[in-house]
Amino acid sequence: MILADVTAPASLSLLDNAVLAWGLAACGLAQFSKLFIELLLHRRWRPAVLIETGGMPSSHSALVTGTAAGVGWQLGFADPVFALAATVAFVVMYDASGIRRAAGFTAARVNALPASSWSSPPEKPLKETLGHSRLEVFVGSVLGPAIALPGLALFGSPWHLAQGLLQALG
Repeated sequence: MILADVTAPASLSLLDNAVLAWGLAACGLAQFSKLFIELLLHRRWRPAVLIETGGMPSSHSALVTGTAAGVGWQLGFADPVFALAATVAFVVMYDASGIRRAAGFTAARVNALPASSWSSPPEKPLKETLGHSRLEVFVGSVLGPAIALPGLALFGSPWHLAQGLLQALG
């Protein structure tokens, strides 16, 4: 049986979406890199950064810019779907460096209030690392296409990659 001629079953068709796969790969690699950045900058091994928001680089920015770049690569940068993807990317990045960052600053100020300010003190402090600095967003926004575009150009979708690997092995 030649695997290259086999098409993905409907239940696995999501694996054939190379744009989504490489956008998610960019997001995952950006999030994973936070572990090593934490180690280099703060000299501590803290796996919790893998599931936290905020920090360097912005994995949300990597996701949306990698996905938008992939849409542009596959459909053309003049396509209206690319315009939509780019618009969503700009909104997400603006939100990360603006609104979510401001919410984190507000949380820090609320957390700094004395316990006597509350009729019943909060059980735990508010999360302060919600957003990103502009540099964190910028690095994430560059990382996204830097991962997604070579992935698309060199490997295609995970389904095609798996088919090629299985064909090479068997």
